[in-house]
Amino acid sequence: MNVLVIGLGSMGKRRMRLLKEHKEIVLFGVDSNKDRCKDVTETFGAKCYDSISEAVSNERLSCAFVCTSPLSHSNIITECLCNGLHVFTEINLVADGYERNIQLASEENLVLFLSSTFLYRKETQTIIDRVNGRCDKVNYIYHVGQYLPDWHPWENYKDYFIGDARTNGCREIMAIDMPWLVTAFGNIKKVHALKSKNTSLNINYYDNYFVTIEHETGAKGVFAVDVVTRKPIRHIDVYGENLQISWNGTPDSLTEYDVEAKREEIIRFDNASEHVDGYAAFVTENPYREEINAFFAQIENPSKQVAWDFERDKKLLKIIDEIEA
Repeated sequence: MNVLVIGLGSMGKRRMRLLKEHKEIVLFGVDSNKDRCKDVTETFGAKCYDSISEAVSNERLSCAFVCTSPLSHSNIITECLCNGLHVFTEINLVADGYERNIQLASEENLVLFLSSTFLYRKETQTIIDRVNGRCDKVNYIYHVGQYLPDWHPWENYKDYFIGDARTNGCREIMAIDMPWLVTAFGNIKKVHALKSKNTSLNINYYDNYFVTIEHETGAKGVFAVDVVTRKPIRHIDVYGENLQISWNGTPDSLTEYDVEAKREEIIRFDNASEHVDGYAAFVTENPYREEINAFFAQIENPSKQVAWDFERDKKLLKIIDEIEA
């Protein structure tokens, strides 16, 4: 299978590294940055092109991974679909072109796959399993935060998409985490947000939110999102009359309170903690690998149910718009 990776920044290289594990895959890259192309060719042996049209003209490609900045995704996805390529895209953060690309993928019988990495984490899958189908109502308190300049220490936060108000850091956190919250606790019925700017960062958007969420299932949550926290944090407490789970965002920190024995027990996982230097401790590699495998599985069987899709994401992005308004 010939696979095209579009955008060879940090995420594109991450996808390349994981795709390289598939021995049957031949990798190609697209990026206008010559230094990135040279680096990817030397590291992964991938031939690189300046444009999608050039790559399509010279290679027999099966699918594409869109790893560019979110505001560029829409037109790139359209171009890939028009050239007969199945598409895996990183999160979009905006709904530009959603209806067009959903329809185009359907007409061309192509897979349009949307990344939602936290739905592939064993810890979040366990929380989803524990919560789904319960008769008793549960609540949760969830805090996710990391100081914006620490996201990518190797580059200035103003030089990539988290510095843009439309694709800002808080919005990205919400778009990353809310799909798994919705999957666990149900569709969102009502939201209310308190927000402000607490830092001196050179950004033109709110840097912290307290969001109260009411789900259609009756579950309620408080979701604290920020780019202020100097020590990276990801912590959730889920509690009800017969359930109490806590998670600190790392593979070894998911605990469940045994109601009968009245003690807290660690829920352990195998092969869940692979980590890449430069990222916060709660960023692990295995979920990225699992969603790539899910994409290939859907190409093999297009009727296979996916963890997340454009239709559900479009509804969620409207809710995030409401939170930010």
